[in-house]
Amino acid sequence: MNIRFYEEKDERGWLRCRLLSLLDTAYFDHVLREKEIYENPSVELIAEKDGQIIGLIDIEIEQKEGTVCTQGAGCGGMIWHMAVHPDFRRLGVGRSLLDAAEKYCRGRENKVSYLEAWTRDDDWVNKWYARTGFTKVDSYMHVFLEGRDELSTVFTGVEPDFQPIQGFAHFTGDRTDSRLQACKRVHECMCYVKTLR
Repeated sequence: MNIRFYEEKDERGWLRCRLLSLLDTAYFDHVLREKEIYENPSVELIAEKDGQIIGLIDIEIEQKEGTVCTQGAGCGGMIWHMAVHPDFRRLGVGRSLLDAAEKYCRGRENKVSYLEAWTRDDDWVNKWYARTGFTKVDSYMHVFLEGRDELSTVFTGVEPDFQPIQGFAHFTGDRTDSRLQACKRVHECMCYVKTLR
């Protein structure tokens, strides 16, 4: 396995690896058609084996505290993407990518005090973050609304010319709210932080 910086020619393999890694997770529907470009400096690494991208990590490094990250003191690095191809899980690919990214973030030219990552409620993913030194610091709910019945429990007075059939919402209120119970797909979205300095 070789870990190196992402290059523009890697985009198709990056997208494919990311998509396959999400299929059996709570993020199965978070499909990208092109790789994001970050406003701030970033560390974008891929792991490859025999010419195939088998893992990736993208971290955007904020230059001013609180402009990208929300949970720590000092400038942080937001892990926007962390993925390992399903055929290469449990081989240390994710840990190797994280170690390489942390080394870069700890470099003299960077002022990264901590890493921040948000993920949904896949138990094995949350355990990975805990094993790699992250601490859960916050959470809220991701709510997917399907069909008129679910949408009408949350939204009233919708424009009559529009007939919404699905929606997505962030919910930060009381988790015993009956409207949450009426929705079939609700995920806890959790924030993890790892101090680097």
